[in-house]
Amino acid sequence: MAEGLAENKHLPGKRISRVYGEWAKGGWGALLTGNVQVDVRHLGGGGDLATRESHLADEEALNAWREYANACQQHGTPTIAQICHPGRQSPRGAGEKALFEKPIAPSAIPLDIGKGWAAAIVQNVAFGVPRAMNQFDINLVTAQFVTCARVLAQIGFSGIEIHAAHGYLLSQFLSEKSNTRDDQYGGDATRRARIILDIIYQIRKAVPKTFCVGIKLNSADSSSAQFEDTMTQIGLFVDAGVDFLEISGGSYEDPTMMGRGLREESNSPESLKKESREAFFLDFATQARKRFPDQILMLTGGFRTRKGIESALKAGVCDLVGIGRPAVLNVNFPRLMIDDAVYTDQQARVVFPKVQVPFLARLLNIKMLGGGAETVS
Repeated sequence: MAEGLAENKHLPGKRISRVYGEWAKGGWGALLTGNVQVDVRHLGGGGDLATRESHLADEEALNAWREYANACQQHGTPTIAQICHPGRQSPRGAGEKALFEKPIAPSAIPLDIGKGWAAAIVQNVAFGVPRAMNQFDINLVTAQFVTCARVLAQIGFSGIEIHAAHGYLLSQFLSEKSNTRDDQYGGDATRRARIILDIIYQIRKAVPKTFCVGIKLNSADSSSAQFEDTMTQIGLFVDAGVDFLEISGGSYEDPTMMGRGLREESNSPESLKKESREAFFLDFATQARKRFPDQILMLTGGFRTRKGIESALKAGVCDLVGIGRPAVLNVNFPRLMIDDAVYTDQQARVVFPKVQVPFLARLLNIKMLGGGAETVS
Protein backbone atom coordinates (compact mmCIF):
# COMPACT_ATOMS: atom_id res chain seq x y z
CA MET A 1 0.00 0.00 0.00
CA ALA A 2 0.91 3.66 -0.27
CA GLU A 3 -0.59 5.47 2.71
CA GLY A 4 0.34 9.04 1.71
CA LEU A 5 0.62 10.07 5.37
CA ALA A 6 4.18 11.37 5.57
CA GLU A 7 4.73 14.61 7.44
CA ASN A 8 7.48 17.23 7.36
CA LYS A 9 10.59 16.14 5.42
CA HIS A 10 8.82 12.87 4.50
CA LEU A 11 9.17 11.54 8.03
CA PRO A 12 6.54 9.50 9.88
CA GLY A 13 4.44 11.36 12.43
CA LYS A 14 1.31 11.06 14.54
CA ARG A 15 -1.07 10.36 11.64
CA ILE A 16 0.64 7.24 10.33
CA SER A 17 1.51 6.06 13.85
CA ARG A 18 -2.17 6.32 14.79
CA VAL A 19 -3.21 4.22 11.77
CA TYR A 20 -0.66 1.49 12.44
CA GLY A 21 -1.43 1.65 16.16
CA GLU A 22 -4.95 0.48 15.31
CA TRP A 23 -3.66 -2.36 13.15
CA ALA A 24 -1.24 -3.30 15.93
CA LYS A 25 -4.23 -4.14 18.14
CA GLY A 26 -5.90 -6.32 15.51
CA GLY A 27 -4.23 -9.66 16.16
CA TRP A 28 -2.20 -9.81 12.95
CA GLY A 29 0.65 -12.31 12.66
CA ALA A 30 2.82 -9.48 11.33
CA LEU A 31 2.42 -6.03 9.84
CA LEU A 32 3.93 -5.04 6.52
CA THR A 33 4.11 -1.28 6.00
CA GLY A 34 3.40 0.65 2.85
CA ASN A 35 6.20 2.08 0.74
CA VAL A 36 9.22 3.59 2.44
CA GLN A 37 11.11 5.25 -0.39
CA VAL A 38 14.90 5.00 -0.45
CA ASP A 39 15.48 8.24 -2.39
CA VAL A 40 13.71 11.41 -1.26
CA ARG A 41 14.31 12.93 -4.69
CA HIS A 42 12.26 10.26 -6.47
CA LEU A 43 8.94 9.49 -4.78
CA GLY A 44 5.80 7.74 -5.91
CA GLY A 45 3.69 10.52 -4.41
CA GLY A 46 4.06 13.61 -2.27
CA GLY A 47 2.91 11.80 0.88
CA ASP A 48 5.50 9.00 0.76
CA LEU A 49 7.79 8.26 3.67
CA ALA A 50 11.48 8.33 2.75
CA THR A 51 14.84 7.78 4.41
CA ARG A 52 18.05 9.75 3.92
CA GLU A 53 21.64 8.86 4.73
CA SER A 54 21.68 11.73 7.22
CA HIS A 55 19.01 9.94 9.27
CA LEU A 56 21.65 7.50 10.54
CA ALA A 57 23.07 10.28 12.74
CA ASP A 58 20.03 12.57 13.07
CA GLU A 59 18.41 11.97 16.47
CA GLU A 60 15.29 13.96 15.61
CA ALA A 61 14.70 11.88 12.48
CA LEU A 62 15.57 8.64 14.27
CA ASN A 63 13.07 9.45 17.01
CA ALA A 64 10.34 10.00 14.42
CA TRP A 65 11.10 6.63 12.85
CA ARG A 66 11.38 5.00 16.28
CA GLU A 67 7.94 6.26 17.35
CA TYR A 68 6.48 4.81 14.16
CA ALA A 69 8.13 1.42 14.74
CA ASN A 70 6.98 1.42 18.36
CA ALA A 71 3.39 2.19 17.34
CA CYS A 72 3.44 -0.73 14.93
CA GLN A 73 4.93 -3.18 17.43
CA GLN A 74 3.45 -1.96 20.72
CA HIS A 75 1.37 -5.11 21.14
CA GLY A 76 4.11 -7.50 20.10
CA THR A 77 3.29 -7.67 16.39
CA PRO A 78 6.55 -7.87 14.38
CA THR A 79 6.58 -5.26 11.64
CA ILE A 80 8.43 -5.37 8.33
CA ALA A 81 8.95 -2.18 6.33
CA GLN A 82 8.52 -2.30 2.56
CA ILE A 83 11.37 -0.37 0.91
CA CYS A 84 11.04 0.94 -2.60
CA HIS A 85 12.22 3.16 -5.45
CA PRO A 86 9.53 4.13 -8.02
CA GLY A 87 11.89 4.56 -10.97
CA ARG A 88 9.97 5.75 -14.03
CA GLN A 89 6.72 5.68 -12.01
CA SER A 90 7.81 8.80 -10.12
CA PRO A 91 5.62 11.67 -11.39
CA ARG A 92 6.75 15.24 -11.79
CA GLY A 93 6.58 17.17 -8.54
CA ALA A 94 6.87 14.08 -6.37
CA GLY A 95 10.04 14.28 -4.31
CA GLU A 96 12.86 16.77 -4.11
CA LYS A 97 14.04 16.47 -7.70
CA ALA A 98 13.67 19.52 -9.93
CA LEU A 99 10.26 19.90 -11.59
CA PHE A 100 11.53 18.99 -15.05
CA GLU A 101 14.19 16.51 -13.93
CA LYS A 102 13.53 13.14 -15.50
CA PRO A 103 12.76 10.05 -13.45
CA ILE A 104 15.33 7.26 -13.72
CA ALA A 105 14.93 3.77 -15.14
CA PRO A 106 17.05 0.90 -16.49
CA SER A 107 16.32 2.11 -20.02
CA ALA A 108 14.80 5.24 -21.55
CA ILE A 109 11.41 3.60 -22.16
CA PRO A 110 8.34 5.64 -21.15
CA LEU A 111 5.32 4.26 -19.35
CA ASP A 112 2.45 2.99 -21.49
CA ILE A 113 -0.58 4.10 -19.50
CA GLY A 114 -3.15 3.81 -22.28
CA LYS A 115 -4.03 4.70 -25.85
CA GLY A 116 -5.30 7.95 -27.28
CA TRP A 117 -4.54 11.63 -26.93
CA ALA A 118 -5.47 11.92 -23.25
CA ALA A 119 -3.16 9.12 -22.15
CA ALA A 120 -0.35 10.57 -24.27
CA ILE A 121 -0.76 13.98 -22.66
CA VAL A 122 -0.85 12.56 -19.13
CA GLN A 123 2.18 10.38 -19.82
CA ASN A 124 4.22 13.27 -21.20
CA VAL A 125 3.17 15.84 -18.62
CA ALA A 126 3.16 13.63 -15.52
CA PHE A 127 6.06 11.29 -16.25
CA GLY A 128 7.89 12.01 -19.50
CA VAL A 129 10.63 9.78 -20.86
CA PRO A 130 12.88 8.44 -18.09
CA ARG A 131 16.64 8.80 -18.12
CA ALA A 132 18.57 5.55 -18.52
CA MET A 133 20.67 4.93 -15.43
CA ASN A 134 24.45 4.88 -15.65
CA GLN A 135 26.80 2.98 -13.34
CA PHE A 136 26.93 5.86 -10.87
CA ASP A 137 23.12 5.84 -10.62
CA ILE A 138 23.05 2.09 -10.07
CA ASN A 139 25.69 2.27 -7.35
CA LEU A 140 23.81 5.14 -5.69
CA VAL A 141 20.45 3.36 -5.71
CA THR A 142 22.05 0.19 -4.33
CA ALA A 143 23.61 2.23 -1.50
CA GLN A 144 20.27 3.95 -0.84
CA PHE A 145 18.50 0.62 -0.35
CA VAL A 146 21.22 -0.42 2.09
CA THR A 147 21.02 2.88 3.98
CA CYS A 148 17.25 2.57 4.24
CA ALA A 149 17.58 -0.94 5.69
CA ARG A 150 20.21 0.27 8.17
CA VAL A 151 17.97 3.11 9.39
CA LEU A 152 15.00 0.79 9.84
CA ALA A 153 17.07 -1.84 11.63
CA GLN A 154 18.60 0.79 13.89
CA ILE A 155 15.26 2.10 15.13
CA GLY A 156 13.68 -1.28 15.80
CA PHE A 157 11.72 -2.65 12.84
CA SER A 158 11.80 -6.44 12.59
CA GLY A 159 12.83 -6.52 8.95
CA ILE A 160 12.44 -5.09 5.48
CA GLU A 161 10.85 -6.24 2.24
CA ILE A 162 12.55 -5.20 -0.99
CA HIS A 163 9.77 -4.04 -3.33
CA ALA A 164 10.57 -5.47 -6.76
CA ALA A 165 6.98 -5.61 -8.03
CA HIS A 166 4.18 -3.31 -9.25
CA GLY A 167 6.30 -1.72 -11.96
CA TYR A 168 8.66 0.08 -9.58
CA LEU A 169 12.37 0.49 -10.33
CA LEU A 170 13.61 -2.98 -9.37
CA SER A 171 10.69 -4.55 -11.20
CA GLN A 172 11.68 -2.48 -14.23
CA PHE A 173 15.14 -4.04 -14.12
CA LEU A 174 13.69 -7.56 -13.97
CA SER A 175 11.48 -7.16 -17.04
CA GLU A 176 12.83 -7.41 -20.56
CA LYS A 177 10.09 -5.00 -21.65
CA SER A 178 11.48 -2.14 -19.57
CA ASN A 179 15.14 -3.23 -19.44
CA THR A 180 16.86 -3.30 -22.84
CA ARG A 181 20.37 -2.70 -21.51
CA ASP A 182 23.30 -4.53 -23.07
CA ASP A 183 25.62 -4.38 -20.06
CA GLN A 184 25.92 -6.48 -16.90
CA TYR A 185 22.46 -5.30 -15.73
CA GLY A 186 20.54 -6.26 -18.87
CA GLY A 187 20.13 -9.08 -21.34
CA ASP A 188 19.20 -12.47 -19.91
CA ALA A 189 17.13 -13.06 -16.77
CA THR A 190 20.19 -13.47 -14.56
CA ARG A 191 21.82 -10.19 -15.55
CA ARG A 192 18.52 -8.33 -15.19
CA ALA A 193 18.40 -9.54 -11.58
CA ARG A 194 21.93 -8.42 -10.74
CA ILE A 195 21.09 -5.08 -9.10
CA ILE A 196 18.66 -6.82 -6.73
CA LEU A 197 21.18 -9.52 -5.86
CA ASP A 198 23.73 -6.81 -5.07
CA ILE A 199 21.17 -5.07 -2.85
CA ILE A 200 20.33 -8.29 -0.99
CA TYR A 201 23.97 -9.19 -0.36
CA GLN A 202 24.90 -5.69 0.79
CA ILE A 203 21.88 -5.37 3.09
CA ARG A 204 22.74 -8.72 4.67
CA LYS A 205 26.21 -7.40 5.50
CA ALA A 206 24.83 -4.20 7.02
CA VAL A 207 22.05 -5.47 9.32
CA PRO A 208 21.89 -7.97 12.21
CA LYS A 209 21.46 -11.64 11.34
CA THR A 210 18.08 -11.65 13.09
CA PHE A 211 16.79 -8.85 10.83
CA CYS A 212 14.34 -10.27 8.27
CA VAL A 213 14.99 -9.61 4.57
CA GLY A 214 12.19 -10.48 2.15
CA ILE A 215 11.34 -9.61 -1.43
CA LYS A 216 8.12 -8.81 -3.30
CA LEU A 217 7.80 -9.92 -6.93
CA ASN A 218 5.19 -9.82 -9.66
CA SER A 219 3.63 -13.03 -10.88
CA ALA A 220 3.80 -14.06 -14.54
CA ASP A 221 1.39 -15.99 -16.75
CA SER A 222 2.60 -19.59 -16.98
CA SER A 223 1.94 -19.55 -20.73
CA SER A 224 4.11 -16.48 -21.31
CA ALA A 225 7.78 -16.33 -22.24
CA GLN A 226 8.32 -14.24 -19.12
CA PHE A 227 7.34 -17.14 -16.85
CA GLU A 228 10.61 -19.07 -17.08
CA ASP A 229 12.62 -15.87 -16.68
CA THR A 230 10.69 -15.08 -13.51
CA MET A 231 11.28 -18.58 -12.14
CA THR A 232 15.00 -18.23 -12.89
CA GLN A 233 15.08 -14.94 -11.01
CA ILE A 234 13.20 -16.40 -8.05
CA GLY A 235 15.81 -19.15 -7.89
CA LEU A 236 18.56 -16.55 -7.71
CA PHE A 237 16.85 -14.72 -4.85
CA VAL A 238 16.22 -17.98 -2.99
CA ASP A 239 19.91 -18.86 -3.34
CA ALA A 240 20.78 -15.37 -2.07
CA GLY A 241 19.01 -16.25 1.17
CA VAL A 242 15.86 -14.13 1.27
CA ASP A 243 13.74 -15.02 4.29
CA PHE A 244 10.45 -14.88 2.43
CA LEU A 245 9.07 -14.27 -1.05
CA GLU A 246 5.82 -12.37 -1.59
CA ILE A 247 3.94 -12.90 -4.85
CA SER A 248 1.80 -10.02 -6.04
CA GLY A 249 1.12 -8.26 -9.33
CA GLY A 250 0.16 -5.13 -11.23
CA SER A 251 1.77 -1.83 -12.25
CA TYR A 252 0.74 1.56 -13.64
CA GLU A 253 0.77 -0.07 -17.08
CA ASP A 254 -1.18 -3.15 -15.96
CA PRO A 255 -3.25 -2.39 -12.84
CA THR A 256 -4.02 -6.08 -12.17
CA MET A 257 -4.84 -5.71 -8.49
CA MET A 258 -6.89 -2.53 -8.83
CA GLY A 259 -9.99 -3.86 -10.51
CA ARG A 260 -11.62 -6.39 -8.24
CA GLY A 261 -13.47 -3.87 -6.11
CA LEU A 262 -15.02 -2.30 -9.20
CA ARG A 263 -17.61 -5.04 -9.29
CA GLU A 264 -19.81 -5.69 -6.33
CA GLU A 265 -18.93 -8.67 -4.16
CA SER A 266 -21.72 -10.55 -2.46
CA ASN A 267 -22.76 -13.59 -0.48
CA SER A 268 -24.38 -15.19 -3.52
CA PRO A 269 -23.93 -18.94 -4.19
CA GLU A 270 -21.88 -18.10 -7.28
CA SER A 271 -19.57 -15.97 -5.16
CA LEU A 272 -19.21 -18.66 -2.51
CA LYS A 273 -18.20 -21.26 -5.10
CA LYS A 274 -15.28 -19.09 -6.17
CA GLU A 275 -13.85 -18.60 -2.69
CA SER A 276 -11.51 -21.58 -2.83
CA ARG A 277 -9.66 -19.83 -5.66
CA GLU A 278 -10.23 -16.20 -4.75
CA ALA A 279 -6.52 -15.27 -4.69
CA PHE A 280 -5.46 -13.39 -7.82
CA PHE A 281 -2.12 -15.14 -8.35
CA LEU A 282 -2.86 -18.66 -7.11
CA ASP A 283 -1.69 -20.49 -10.25
CA PHE A 284 1.68 -18.75 -10.27
CA ALA A 285 2.15 -19.38 -6.55
CA THR A 286 1.39 -23.07 -7.10
CA GLN A 287 4.16 -23.31 -9.70
CA ALA A 288 6.60 -21.40 -7.50
CA ARG A 289 5.83 -23.74 -4.59
CA LYS A 290 6.57 -26.80 -6.74
CA ARG A 291 9.97 -25.45 -7.76
CA PHE A 292 10.98 -23.96 -4.41
CA PRO A 293 9.24 -26.09 -1.77
CA ASP A 294 11.42 -24.93 1.12
CA GLN A 295 11.06 -21.19 0.53
CA ILE A 296 8.64 -19.30 2.78
CA LEU A 297 6.01 -18.03 0.36
CA MET A 298 3.49 -15.25 0.87
CA LEU A 299 0.55 -14.72 -1.47
CA THR A 300 -1.15 -11.33 -1.69
CA GLY A 301 -4.13 -10.08 -3.65
CA GLY A 302 -7.80 -11.07 -3.66
CA PHE A 303 -8.25 -12.72 -0.27
CA ARG A 304 -11.60 -11.71 1.21
CA THR A 305 -12.92 -14.76 3.10
CA ARG A 306 -11.98 -17.38 5.68
CA LYS A 307 -12.66 -20.18 3.21
CA GLY A 308 -10.42 -18.64 0.57
CA ILE A 309 -7.52 -18.18 2.97
CA GLU A 310 -8.03 -21.62 4.47
CA SER A 311 -8.06 -23.28 1.05
CA ALA A 312 -4.78 -21.67 -0.03
CA LEU A 313 -3.01 -22.57 3.21
CA LYS A 314 -4.34 -26.14 3.43
CA ALA A 315 -3.37 -26.78 -0.19
CA GLY A 316 0.19 -25.82 0.71
CA VAL A 317 0.27 -23.15 -1.98
CA CYS A 318 1.65 -20.58 0.47
CA ASP A 319 2.78 -20.20 4.06
CA LEU A 320 1.47 -16.68 4.58
CA VAL A 321 -1.31 -14.56 3.10
CA GLY A 322 -1.13 -10.80 2.64
CA ILE A 323 -4.21 -8.72 3.37
CA GLY A 324 -4.47 -5.14 2.13
CA ARG A 325 -7.83 -3.53 1.40
CA PRO A 326 -9.84 -5.76 3.77
CA ALA A 327 -7.53 -4.56 6.56
CA VAL A 328 -8.49 -0.98 5.73
CA LEU A 329 -12.20 -1.77 5.99
CA ASN A 330 -11.82 -3.95 9.09
CA VAL A 331 -8.76 -3.57 11.32
CA ASN A 332 -9.91 -6.68 13.22
CA PHE A 333 -9.88 -8.85 10.10
CA PRO A 334 -7.74 -11.59 11.77
CA ARG A 335 -10.27 -12.11 14.56
CA LEU A 336 -13.08 -12.25 12.02
CA MET A 337 -11.19 -14.99 10.16
CA ILE A 338 -9.91 -17.01 13.11
CA ASP A 339 -12.71 -16.95 15.68
CA ASP A 340 -14.99 -19.62 14.22
CA ALA A 341 -16.83 -19.94 17.55
CA VAL A 342 -18.24 -16.45 17.02
CA TYR A 343 -18.26 -16.00 13.22
CA THR A 344 -19.57 -18.59 10.78
CA ASP A 345 -17.90 -19.14 7.42
CA GLN A 346 -20.72 -17.14 5.89
CA GLN A 347 -19.93 -14.20 8.18
CA ALA A 348 -16.14 -14.48 7.96
CA ARG A 349 -15.71 -12.28 4.92
CA VAL A 350 -15.23 -8.69 3.89
CA VAL A 351 -17.67 -7.61 1.19
CA PHE A 352 -16.64 -4.65 -0.91
CA PRO A 353 -19.32 -2.27 -2.17
CA LYS A 354 -19.58 -1.65 -5.87
CA VAL A 355 -17.57 1.36 -7.02
CA GLN A 356 -18.35 2.84 -10.40
CA VAL A 357 -15.42 3.87 -12.57
CA PRO A 358 -15.91 7.60 -13.10
CA PHE A 359 -17.15 8.56 -16.56
CA LEU A 360 -14.09 10.72 -17.17
CA ALA A 361 -11.73 7.83 -16.42
CA ARG A 362 -13.59 5.60 -18.88
CA LEU A 363 -13.67 8.34 -21.49
CA LEU A 364 -9.96 9.10 -21.24
CA ASN A 365 -8.99 5.41 -21.45
CA ILE A 366 -6.06 5.81 -19.07
CA LYS A 367 -5.32 2.49 -17.39
CA MET A 368 -3.95 3.86 -14.13
CA LEU A 369 -7.03 6.09 -13.66
CA GLY A 370 -9.59 3.41 -14.36
CA GLY A 371 -7.78 0.86 -12.26
CA GLY A 372 -7.40 3.18 -9.32
CA ALA A 373 -10.96 4.44 -9.22
CA GLU A 374 -11.95 2.47 -6.14
CA THR A 375 -8.93 3.74 -4.24
CA VAL A 376 -9.42 7.43 -4.89
CA SER A 377 -13.21 7.48 -4.72
